[in-house]
Amino acid sequence: MLKCRNVWKKLAPLARASSTVCRQNVRRAGLPNGRIPARVPVAHMSTGPTGGGGENHLYVLLVGAACLGGGIYAYQTIKGDQQRYQDRINEISSRSQKAATEEPTTPIQSEPPAVKASKTEAVPEPETQAAPSPEEPSPPVPDVELAAAPSETAEPPPGVDSTPASLKVPSHTPYLLIGGGTASFAAARSIRARDPGAKVLIVTDEPDLPYMRPPLSKELWFSDDPSVTETLRFKQWNGKERSIYFQPASFYINPEELDSAENGGVAVLTGKKVVQMDVRGNKVKLDDETEISYDKCLIATGGVPRNLQVIERAGEEVTQKTTLFRKIDDFKSLDKVTRNIKSITIIGGGFLGSELACALGRRSHESDLEVIQMYPEKGNMGKVLPEYLSNWTTEKVKREGVKVITEALVKSVTCKDDKLEIQLKDGRLVKTDHIVAAVGLEPNVDLAKSAGLEVDSDFGGYRVNAELQARSNIWVAGDAACFYDIRLGRRRVEHHDHAVVSGRLAGENMTGANKPYWHQSMFWSDLGPDVGYEAIGIVDSSLPTVGVFAKATAKDTPKAATEQSGTGIRSESETEDTATSPVASSTPAPAMEQHKDDYGKGVIFYLRDKVVVGIILWNVFNRMPIARKIIKDGEEHADLNEVAKLFNIHED
Repeated sequence: MLKCRNVWKKLAPLARASSTVCRQNVRRAGLPNGRIPARVPVAHMSTGPTGGGGENHLYVLLVGAACLGGGIYAYQTIKGDQQRYQDRINEISSRSQKAATEEPTTPIQSEPPAVKASKTEAVPEPETQAAPSPEEPSPPVPDVELAAAPSETAEPPPGVDSTPASLKVPSHTPYLLIGGGTASFAAARSIRARDPGAKVLIVTDEPDLPYMRPPLSKELWFSDDPSVTETLRFKQWNGKERSIYFQPASFYINPEELDSAENGGVAVLTGKKVVQMDVRGNKVKLDDETEISYDKCLIATGGVPRNLQVIERAGEEVTQKTTLFRKIDDFKSLDKVTRNIKSITIIGGGFLGSELACALGRRSHESDLEVIQMYPEKGNMGKVLPEYLSNWTTEKVKREGVKVITEALVKSVTCKDDKLEIQLKDGRLVKTDHIVAAVGLEPNVDLAKSAGLEVDSDFGGYRVNAELQARSNIWVAGDAACFYDIRLGRRRVEHHDHAVVSGRLAGENMTGANKPYWHQSMFWSDLGPDVGYEAIGIVDSSLPTVGVFAKATAKDTPKAATEQSGTGIRSESETEDTATSPVASSTPAPAMEQHKDDYGKGVIFYLRDKVVVGIILWNVFNRMPIARKIIKDGEEHADLNEVAKLFNIHED
């Protein structure tokens, strides 16, 4: 009754309002003063007092009865709900007890919860997160000290392969980055810097989180750690240890949580490939038919290693014994292969081929591994270095324990008695156990057709404007971008520094910066810890060159340079902001020494129409801003000996 009284108190105003409405309706019907017409039987009127007020009591009585009935109904409903709720609780409790008693005898029923737990717990691992090094410069990629657990590096990062079937992919993301390499990571970092609440989704067909590629052919091969293929940690020339991954898994958020992330974040969708783009609809389709719409999109698909046609036509036996070196899996498999064979042949005399040849050559000192490097040029790095320096480099590679075969054009490759036979066009025959084809990179432009994007016929890659934009809301960065250089013309660059800077600029422009790309990216290569060079601009051995060299000292090595600068990835130690006017050395320069046999350290200038368009710093480090400014100025120089003074190569 207490509940009924409360209900009546709430419904009383409604009853009074209802009575008023009824009286108003009577008036609208044309009855004077709201009274009942005379034809109504007198017996009905006798119930009310004189003056015609009986109808009010009738209305109150009817409304009161309705309210009372409603109150009783509400009371019964609430009571019934309480009973049903209690019955439901009892049922759930009995279910849990039943499942607990059946668990030992029905292990299959216990698997779904276990799988679900591994999916949700795999990504965030706070204990593995490490802060970036305080020495990190802000523009380039961070120098992260990642304390990676074996579970993160021995196999693909947690939550990668175990979840694709049921992973809830965001249907929309403000920023979509296609590709999981250096350019994508730099763009994501830049977007978050300008838009702290941004939600960024990286989609990559690799099973790994974003990582840097240079150590795959450099420092990782010189590691003393036998478990380096599992940890993917290495010591830089400066002695500091770091991981190949830019950030630990705990840095990223789960793709399932991206939509609901209050402060945004960066999510990585691994093992998924974008196969189609709808530019007008601002959406992409994945290889599993999933569609994701976006506001802004970056294409940073990088490239795929080229292969020799003679190897592709040779059959499965040959292709199984051939490595196209590009990814983490390639490093792991090649490391395993070289520990179980007697001979390996590297085809290619460029950056990658020469670095791998030197790395494996050093390993051959500790084992019986025969390392062969062959290429069609007359000397190592023949397409880049002037002939005299290419010949010197070739001798350097030989001293590392590598058998070098120059002017080698491959005619055919066959497999006989579990050995590969490489037949050269001049009749020479090379027998080996495994081949590494390091013959260049083909930009990945698979999305060009569906997206309607233009591919450059000369350089390959997506053609973009000065802001790295291919179409409205679509940008391209890294190896896949063919951009216009205001100083050197249209170009496409395949180096780490370009991926960092172009990715960073594309990220800024995706947030509305509208900045042109004028940065002259550098690249570097090390032939072990003792010989290294840094280059910028167009370095093509077909161009006229002028070299100025000096005697090297103990500090003129890659190892010494990184110890001094405190960085391992040398492009991280400089930015375009430091390219100020250089100050020339007061030390007099000796005569040009470009034909001496000992090229300890020096500067090589590449000329086009008497203007310097490329520079190589040979065992000269931390001088790249000066080289960048020389190319940017685009002036003719009467005496390059005087220009070489700017690099202080004659100072001890």
